[in-house]
Parts: sequence; C-alpha cells; structure tokens
Amino acid sequence: MSLLARLLPLLMVFRSTSPEKAAPVTVRDIDLPVLLPEETVTDLETGPFGTAPGPGAQPPAPEPAGPAAALDPADRERLLSGAHHDPHALLGAHPVAGGVVFRALRPLAEAVAVSVDGTRAALDDLGDGLFGAVLPLDGVPREYTLLVTYQGVEHEAEDPYRFLPALGDFDLHLITEGRHEQLWKALGAEPMEHQGVTGTRFTVWAPNARGVRVVGGFNCWNGTGHPMRSLGSSGVWELFLPAVGEGELYKFEITRPDGGRNVRADPMARRTEVPPATASIVHASHHEWGDAEWMERRPRRQVHTAPFSVYEVHLPSWRPGLSYRELAEELPRYVRDLGFTHVELMPVAEHPFGGSWGYQITGFYAPTSRMGTPDDFKHLIDALHRAGIGVIMDWVPAHFPRDDWALAEFDGRPLYEHGDPDRAAHPDWGTLEFDYGRREVRNFLVANATYWCEEFHIDGLRVDAVASMLYLDYSREEGRWTPNVHGGREDLAAVAFLQEMNATVYRRNPGVVTIAEESTAWDGVTRPTSDGGLGFGLKWNMGWMHDSLVYMSKDPVHRKYHHNEMTFSMVYAYSENYVLPISHDEVVHGKQALVSKMPGDWWQQRASHRAYLGYMWAHPGKQLLFMGQEFAQGAEWSEAHGPDWWLLDPAYGAEHDHRGVRDLVRDLNRLYREVPALWQRDCDPGGFAWVVGDAWEDNVFAFLRYDEEGRPLLAVSNFSPVVRHEYRIGVPDDVPAWREVLNTDALRYGGSDVGNPGPVHPDYPGAHGRPASVVLTVPPLATVWLRPA
Repeated sequence: MSLLARLLPLLMVFRSTSPEKAAPVTVRDIDLPVLLPEETVTDLETGPFGTAPGPGAQPPAPEPAGPAAALDPADRERLLSGAHHDPHALLGAHPVAGGVVFRALRPLAEAVAVSVDGTRAALDDLGDGLFGAVLPLDGVPREYTLLVTYQGVEHEAEDPYRFLPALGDFDLHLITEGRHEQLWKALGAEPMEHQGVTGTRFTVWAPNARGVRVVGGFNCWNGTGHPMRSLGSSGVWELFLPAVGEGELYKFEITRPDGGRNVRADPMARRTEVPPATASIVHASHHEWGDAEWMERRPRRQVHTAPFSVYEVHLPSWRPGLSYRELAEELPRYVRDLGFTHVELMPVAEHPFGGSWGYQITGFYAPTSRMGTPDDFKHLIDALHRAGIGVIMDWVPAHFPRDDWALAEFDGRPLYEHGDPDRAAHPDWGTLEFDYGRREVRNFLVANATYWCEEFHIDGLRVDAVASMLYLDYSREEGRWTPNVHGGREDLAAVAFLQEMNATVYRRNPGVVTIAEESTAWDGVTRPTSDGGLGFGLKWNMGWMHDSLVYMSKDPVHRKYHHNEMTFSMVYAYSENYVLPISHDEVVHGKQALVSKMPGDWWQQRASHRAYLGYMWAHPGKQLLFMGQEFAQGAEWSEAHGPDWWLLDPAYGAEHDHRGVRDLVRDLNRLYREVPALWQRDCDPGGFAWVVGDAWEDNVFAFLRYDEEGRPLLAVSNFSPVVRHEYRIGVPDDVPAWREVLNTDALRYGGSDVGNPGPVHPDYPGAHGRPASVVLTVPPLATVWLRPA
C-alpha cells in the first residue's frame, strides 16, 4: 500500500473541515517526518523510485512527465508576481497522481535537476525560471537536493520549499494576542539549524500584504525565487533559507494590496548597514558578558533610595570618530573619575539622519552601526558595568520617520501608524505616531523595551516625549483631533501602552528603572500601575529645570523679583519621583550652554555656574548633567564636533577656568555618594526642611537635608555677587559644631576662596524658627555645604 493511499483518509478529514474554522490543508500540513521512515518517504517494500533494487544496484532515473508539473495559470501568475500566500504549496515536492511532483523557481538558471539518495532526475524548464517534473515515487522524500546550473556551472543546494515552518504555533498565538514578550526571538532574521540544516529563518509581520519575498545579497537582490508563506491569520510571513548565514544583507519585498511592490528593511533587524545604506544584516550575538557581579547586585539596588547622578552622552560626538570598542577604553574611565553613578546615552537605535541625534528611529532593535556591531555595543556596556557605572538609554516610542524603506505604510497600508492621517501625523516633527490601540504595535514596542534590558543589559530607559503620547490634542488645532470615549483629551490607548510597558519591564528585569520625559502636570506618572499610575520609576522635573534657569539667567540685581522661581519646586517636589535634568535640550538651538546663560563677566558666569551646580546637587531629586557642562563649555553643543575638549588643555589658559569646574563636579559627586542625606530620602518630605526660603533681598537660600538616621546637611546658596559677612542662619540645637565640606568659591575651582575654614559653632539666640543659629561668611555667587563636625 503506497504512502499516498494511506494519507488519503487523513486528507479527506482535513478537507471536510469548515472553511470558516480552518484553512485548506495540503500534504505539507502533515508532519511527514513523524509518520514516515527515516531514510526516505517511500513505500516500505520499494526503493526511492518505486522499484526494489538489487544489492548494490542503482535505480534507473525515471522519465520526467513534464506537462503534469505545470501550474494552474492563476497560481503561476500569483507566484511569479510575488502575490502568492502559500508558495510552499506549489514549490518543493508534493504527491500527485502518478508519483511526486517537484517544482523549483530559480530565475536565470539554465537547468535544474533533483537528487534523491544520489539518484539524479532532470526537471523540465517550464519557463520564467520555473522548473518541474513528476517523478514516479511512491512518497515524498524526507531529504533531497537541487542541482542548479548557472552559466554552465552546476551548484548543489537545499530546496527552501521542502522545510516545515520554523516558527512554532505558540509563537504565532502570542504574536496574534500581542503578548510575545520576546518578540525578537520570533520575528526578524534568525540564524539557526532547522530539520538538520543550517540556515536563517526569515519572518515578518505584514498582514495587509498580498505577498512577501526575501531579497538580499544571496539572491542578487532578486526575490523572485524566494517568496515567503503566510502563516494563517497571524499576519506573519515565513521562509527558512538554507546556507544563508550571519553577515548577509537582506530586505523584504512586499506586494501591497494595490498590487504594487516596495522593498523594506526589517522592522526587527538586529543589525543594519551603516547609514545612508539601509539594508538589514543577519546577526547572531557572540558576546560573552563579564558583568555578572553587576547584574547580580542590580536587583538589590533601589534607585529611589540610592545615589543617582547621571552623565548624559551623545556617543557619536563625545569623542568623534571613536568606535564602541574605543569608547569602552575611554568613557568608563572618564565617568568613573568624575564620580557619576550612571551614563545616559542619547538614542543608540539605528536612525538614518545623524542630525536627529537618534530621535527619529528606523531600526528599533538595532544599535546604530556607525560605531560598530551590536556585539561591540555590548562590549561598551560591559566595560561600563565592570567600572561600576549603570547605563540608561534614551528610548523613543512616540514616533518614527516617514522613510519609504522603513515602517511607514509598511505593507501598503497604515500598519505601525494610526489609520487616521490626522492621528498618525506628528504635528511638530514631520513624523508618524504609533498606533497604540493595535495590539501587535504595542507588542512591538513593549518587547523592544525589554529587548534592550535583556539582550544588552541596559539598566534603565529614559522614555522620550511622553507628553506627546498622552494627549490627543498635543500640538493640534481645534477640529484636528477627536476626543476619547469619555469626551476627554487623554489618549487612553497610549496610557494603556505605557502602563503595560512599565509593568512588563519591571517584572522581567528587576533593578531596571524607567524614566519619563513628561513636561505637563499629568497625575501619577511615577505612581505604580496597580494604583492607576503610569508606572514609571522616575520623571524628569522639567518645571524645576525651567524655573531655575529663568532665575539664573537674570542679572543678580533682578533675581530678587524671581525668588519664587527657585522655591516653587518644593511645593510639588514629592508629587512624583524626580530627576533634575540639565540635558542636551537646554544647550542647543540658541538656548546657549549652561555657563553662557549666566549674566555678568566671565568670572561671574563661571561662579554662577558653579553655585548653580552646588544648589542642584543638594536639592531633592536625582541629577543629570549633559556632557560639556561638567567643565563649563561656553559654546552650544554641536553633534558635528562634540565637546570642546581643548578647553581642558593646560596650555589653553588659566588653570582653574575649566578644569576647576570639572574638579568641582568630581567633588560634588564624591560628597554626594558619601552623604546619604543627599539621596536617601529624595522621595520623602521628611528629608528636607527650608531654613531660609524668603531672603529675596539677599538672593540667599538655605535648607537642610536629612538621612534616615536624622543626620543633617546644611546647604546655603548666595546668588548675589556680594559677600554676606556674619550671616546668621538657624540650625538644629543638637549639633555641637558644623564643618564646611564644599564651597564652590574655593580657589581650586576658580573662585575667590571666601569661606569658613574652621569649625562653626552654633550659639543663641536661634534664627528662622530654629532653636540655635550659626554665623557664616557666605561667599559671592556660591553654594556651601556644611555637615556636623
């Protein structure tokens, strides 16, 4: 009894299934290797071509029956035009009346033959690169190869269309549900061994496509011979290509619903060409991590009650021209020397235009190739971790560019973006907003967030432009937006997405922190999702940044009229968990570098810069400082040349001009780490108390910070150019003496060296509502910190 006869009852059962409940099933849908013998799919008593060869005899090659291999004209047209949903049903080997039909689609081939168990049979040329023949076999062979002749040279190759799907049903179920938390392991290009053969599995989500083909260097960018199959209602297309491995360039050629075609980079590509080239690259990681101690310790570190001072870096311009591996030699050493606990990297995901600084991303799963490979980037993170430095990464789920080779109308219709053009278009940046209401799009982004944490050991995500996601009317005129179901302006789908992202990241990656750049007064940004909040760990304090810089930019004689700009932050300081950000946004586009915002001559500018940093490091909240501001660079930052490192050259000029400011930042971070009062109770109102908050005529501010044991630090800032002699400040009466531990006016920082060199003893009467007081000499344009002696 032949195999086909044994399978017919099963086929009849499958074919009788209601079409509403299941798609038509062919022999390929049955797991033949499970049902059939190991060597070949044949009748048990016969050889590979239906005869019983004698010992050592080779079976004769059959006469091909060419016309029987011809395709239905409609199938043929769809296959050749790249619009067939199931090319595996046409190509490869299939049982038919009279044997097994073999078909191959090999454009530009002169001849194709099939080899089964060493026996060769030629296939007929059916035109347009199609070859086929019916061979008198009793069953589909488990294994066979194609012998393809190009320009007189024969090449042996595996047939991609003899393989079962390389993506499991459970993966497809999770993708359809929008719940695949490791989506990068299911979609994209995955080098692997499949059915005993080494190659690459290509998968892509394109539910609106009429057909998808893989193109790349391995097929001379002609995808005719490599159409993919649609895996049911998931919208996923799949093809396993034997012998295609790491380093191969590829894209997807998509036949749109209107019949047109376009070529797209892989949305899930883990490596890309160096821009302006746009191809995706097959990649597998070989990096061996050396940060086990860091990763083991990370979950035990609670960011809200730990030191957290961040050095923000634009990697391509920090040291222009350096690769990831070269940066790994310099960046950790520099950041560690200055004492920052973390670096924050402006977006490193692939982006076509360098002038966007990485904020217009096309390759969400690929670190930019401008500085090396993904493994090179891992090497940099590894080096930072081994130096004891955490890594925060800017993450941009708010929008993406319109490049016609990337995500925009990916499969011929709006897919990643909203279907309503008014909702899809970002009004400020000329980009497209994601459709957060579509579960597969949410999955793409949620999985991307955890991808960077799991695959690259990123310690935190700073989420860009959260406000633009939260509001339906963000930067939109009246009539250009539609209220939500409750009549409000909140984007409920975006809220749900952010909650899901935060909950997933924290669940899967203990010790990681998410940080929101959210510029409005949205309630509950850092409240847990279980309590209805967005679930972020920290939020940039844009209000403090704006108000304090407005104050500092005023001439000291006018600062008294803006005194509340410096005190207002404490009205809401504990409404969220805050980071105080002096970021790249504050030192570009005509806003001037931090030191250049300060009024007065060069000495006064540097003094105000130092005093401001001292005030900032003492204020409740975590700190972030953009590169170049740590040494008072006077020019605005430019991504073309990065920081003005030459200012630190001793040959440039006065010893303390710029190096003194950098020395101050080093000391600020050292003391910050050493004094728990400065970070342990950042989120606890009991960790702060005003002493002098109303001395507007003097431009003086003074406050106390307390650690969990009640040990205080006194911070006093004088933002006038006048020395305040014998300035009385109230203090607790349980401290017998105070010692000045930081003075931004110190000579070594470039100051005038006015201060309090010895212990300062409290006396009576008290002041500012305190039982005791101290009398200080407060230097001009300076901040001093005092601790119990």
